[in-house]
Amino acid sequence: MSGSIYKRPIFFIIVVTVVILIGTTVMMVYPLFSSEMHPKMANLKPYTALQLAGRDVYIENGCYYCHSQMIRPLKAEVMRYGEYSKAGEFTYDQPFLWGSKRKGPDLARIGGKYNDKWHYEHLNNPRKLFQGSNMPAYGWLAKYPIDPQEMEASMKALGFPYTKDEIAALAGKTKLDALVAYLQNLGTVIPKAAKVSVAGKSELVNDAATIADGKKLFETNCVGCHGADGKGGPAGPNLTDKVWLNVAKPVSDETLFTIISEGTKEGKVIDGRTAKGGMPEWDELLGKKKIWSLVSYIRSIEAK
Repeated sequence: MSGSIYKRPIFFIIVVTVVILIGTTVMMVYPLFSSEMHPKMANLKPYTALQLAGRDVYIENGCYYCHSQMIRPLKAEVMRYGEYSKAGEFTYDQPFLWGSKRKGPDLARIGGKYNDKWHYEHLNNPRKLFQGSNMPAYGWLAKYPIDPQEMEASMKALGFPYTKDEIAALAGKTKLDALVAYLQNLGTVIPKAAKVSVAGKSELVNDAATIADGKKLFETNCVGCHGADGKGGPAGPNLTDKVWLNVAKPVSDETLFTIISEGTKEGKVIDGRTAKGGMPEWDELLGKKKIWSLVSYIRSIEAK
């Protein structure tokens, strides 16, 4: 009896088609209309005039050819880039810029990770901050001013709210300013989860092997901002003196670990010091052991 259906091909095709349509409806169509697929983001706001102009610059220069803006819910991606992407984050994106290739890192959570100065330095000369980077320089964008009237027309066409003051504020802004403003907005809708510092009792090791490991990590991750000798660079302070977070006095091993681990988000208080922002957190990317190796190396150059 069960095999008789295979002897009736037309009937069999109809049954299979109906089953596939039911499965498609349940798995794809129905979820599109569920509230879970359209979460309301409390911090979601339309792009400002400058941010929207920066998005246009991002598109016209093909930045999405190399950089995706979609973090998949995989452990490796979340550890590297941050919280996975949510559908509601892209409400005002017309069109979406998720991307499918990553010749460069994902930018979905780049907003607020670095300060504006870092972005200007990076766009002007990527190899100054990342040795071996194959990204073209975009400092030439600073030569092209934003046209306020053109931007107003664009916002009208897209239905974005704006004010006359906001449009007037575009006067004197360049395409480079706009691109930085756009990048600093990416991923900021999702607040970063509060992290508990893994710094506790000092685990500093001053043997030659640990210091050598820390030096390699420093050369890979830190020289772009702090310079090859640690005495300061285009976007980072001197690490060899006794000034830490703008206070001229030594810090403990645990405090130095916390600075590297948790970053220096503006307003963050670490060991009685208030950070001004600019350095990202490195805890998830490096882990406890590597951060202590970095502390060991910094202590070694600090002593010199």
